[in-house]
Amino acid sequence: MKWPLLPLFLFFAIYAAGAQEHDPGYSPEVIRGEVWVELAPIYGNRPDIEYPLSRETAGRRALQEAALYFSGMIYGWSFHYDIGEKARGITEDFDIFEPMGEIRWGDPCLSVTEIENRDTQLRIWTDYRMSEVQQKRMQVWRAGTIRNAQGMGYCPLTGPSPDSGWQDIRNAVLKDAARVAIRAMLRGSERNRPKEAAGFISLASFPRFFIDSGQWAVSARFRVQVNEIVPFAVY
Repeated sequence: MKWPLLPLFLFFAIYAAGAQEHDPGYSPEVIRGEVWVELAPIYGNRPDIEYPLSRETAGRRALQEAALYFSGMIYGWSFHYDIGEKARGITEDFDIFEPMGEIRWGDPCLSVTEIENRDTQLRIWTDYRMSEVQQKRMQVWRAGTIRNAQGMGYCPLTGPSPDSGWQDIRNAVLKDAARVAIRAMLRGSERNRPKEAAGFISLASFPRFFIDSGQWAVSARFRVQVNEIVPFAVY
């Protein structure tokens, strides 16, 4: 069932039931993913502005989060990475990580296929039916010239700043995972450590967020197109 909000929350009321198995695999027209929303979110020692979340707020956040990941899968981000080297006093800096496009709130191509309450979390499965233009973008990301990478990203429980909200935290942890994935990929493919790299990166699937050793963490798989590598020999 599609958004807007009224049909969505009627859907919540009717179908909040047991989980089913879903295939998140390849489809030329539809991509899908699973989102978990904490109903009583706490960031360090700071509870969310709305605590606990109402069903409406939790549902809206789940769809906003799904839209973020679908945007990351279809459009991705541009990046510029100063890889750094302690021995030369060069600081590591993942200074550019800019979205190349956005799926906006209310997009009728995003639909909910399943909802489940589990302890203090709301779990939803979502589908996104791509336009022909978006399908062509996905074909490019799935081409043989694009490299696969994966990484674990971290962020303090309070977020990148003391007043961070849930979106700030998601973006910060994803950015760190992208940095780690690109660094590991370059380490495995480049004979000598490069000074800089630039290109584009997209999500291969929905990431999984969790708390690890007192930090927010995410495990994410990416697709990477490196357009430029600058070796140290240039300097």
